[in-house]
Formats: sequence, C-alpha cells, structure tokens
Amino acid sequence: MALEVIKGRHPRDHILSLSVSLENENIVLEDMLDLRLPRLTPRDEGEVIAIIKLATACLNPNPDSRPTMQIVSHMLSKRN
Repeated sequence: MALEVIKGRHPRDHILSLSVSLENENIVLEDMLDLRLPRLTPRDEGEVIAIIKLATACLNPNPDSRPTMQIVSHMLSKRN
C-alpha cells in the first residue's frame, strides 16, 4: 500500500523492476513518485527512499526473507 500511495496508483509491473533497482541502490525517484506531489526536499527524498525500500522488502517472494511486522513498526517509528 505504501508503494501505491507514493506512486499515486498501483505499482503493478514496476514491483519487479523496483526490487532489482533496490538491489543495485539505483532508485530514480522521478520514476516512482506521483506527479501531483510537490517537489521533495533532500531530507524528504531520503525518507521516501527508506519507505520504498521497506515496502519492497515486504513484497519478497520468500516469506522468511520479509521483515516481521515488529521490524517494520520499529523502522517506521524511528523515522520520526
């Protein structure tokens, strides 16, 4: 759901390409963001990238490789 909010629509086919980009640390935010969003500050960019990485980790096909809800909650709460 986080990816859908950031993108402004369901990410569909972009999920696979996004996971490959994350492995290479090569995220192009302009390709991911809803065009209706205002321009991000550098700090906001870092926050959005962290959330995209976390959301993508939750989509890992191997359930044992996904973060637990406790880990997700902890990571989101320390972002503030």
